[in-house]
Amino acid sequence: MHDTQLNDLCGKTVLVTGGGGLIGSRIAAHLRRLGARPLSLCALDAYPRQTYRDLFGVDAAHPDVIVGNVQNPSLVKKAVAESDYVIHAAALADVAACTRKPMGAIHTNITGTQVVLDAVAACERTRRMVFVSSASVYGNGNPDDWAGPRDEHRTMRQLLESVYGRTPPQFREEAQLHPMSVYGNTKAWGETQTALTLGPVGTSYTVVRYFSVYGEPQVIKENSHSWVVDWFANRASLGLPLHLNGGGNQIRDLVHVDDIAEATVRSLVAPRAHNETINVGSGTPTSIRAVAELVAEQYPGTRFMETPLPPGDPMGGYAATTRMESVLGWRPGITVKQGVVRYANWLAKHRDAVPAWLRAESEPSAA
Repeated sequence: MHDTQLNDLCGKTVLVTGGGGLIGSRIAAHLRRLGARPLSLCALDAYPRQTYRDLFGVDAAHPDVIVGNVQNPSLVKKAVAESDYVIHAAALADVAACTRKPMGAIHTNITGTQVVLDAVAACERTRRMVFVSSASVYGNGNPDDWAGPRDEHRTMRQLLESVYGRTPPQFREEAQLHPMSVYGNTKAWGETQTALTLGPVGTSYTVVRYFSVYGEPQVIKENSHSWVVDWFANRASLGLPLHLNGGGNQIRDLVHVDDIAEATVRSLVAPRAHNETINVGSGTPTSIRAVAELVAEQYPGTRFMETPLPPGDPMGGYAATTRMESVLGWRPGITVKQGVVRYANWLAKHRDAVPAWLRAESEPSAA
């Protein structure tokens, strides 16, 4: 893809559902730099309004910010009708929250997605829709593809440990999907439903599978185990130990949010992205323990603590990036080490981003 094709977005209106969140706000900012008009539809209910305004740069009073829910057909239909392109990023994206409240995931990730798809399918103006999916659709991959001896009496955990001791699995777009969480299952459904809804009416679409997104100005959520860089940095900045769930042996492919935004915007206009599914990852496997060690370099004296593996948390793998590089003519530019340093520096300047409930954990109990 030639970078000049991004010029096609100049003067165009792009609806970004979930445009108030971390990823959506970065996408909107990138679109503005290209001369496009991002129309952000978001419920603005995942964080305090001050967080959206001060950290994400989202002004609820701005005419291009639509405060509302993707489950509202009339609202979504009106927003789609005003737009040349659609990026559907709205979702209950917290794996732990989806596990605790599956109906919440169904309302937002399934019902909301269908509402958006119906509106796009009925709108002749839409040039392309990008559906934001996740590497969670892969789960732990297909055990039949793993090398090495297998025994039906060995546990899945033992099999994973034996395989990961050699080479972590690489996830390719054409692989069979094996979601192992409510969140991953809703994203797998969304991918299939996007093709089933938009394919027959001839509306162009692209599915982007994000791997592990991190980076400033990300804000952690209570009772979540997602966003490991940010969790570790927040805890380390307070002198709290870093929790290595399952020993920290899980593999993640970490991608900075700025690179995520770039890839998503490129997917809107890349000719070869028509009706394609594309991994958005670095192609580099990184263990959770390695992330903890990188964070500890920024906060000397940081301690580690091994904790149980949460339900639905996959051992993971990393992205095959050949299709991404070929279709988008691009690859991520921010390394994990650079990204960790960036987040630590940002957090040092934004101490108010550390939530009060986590600060309380670091304070001695009253006598």
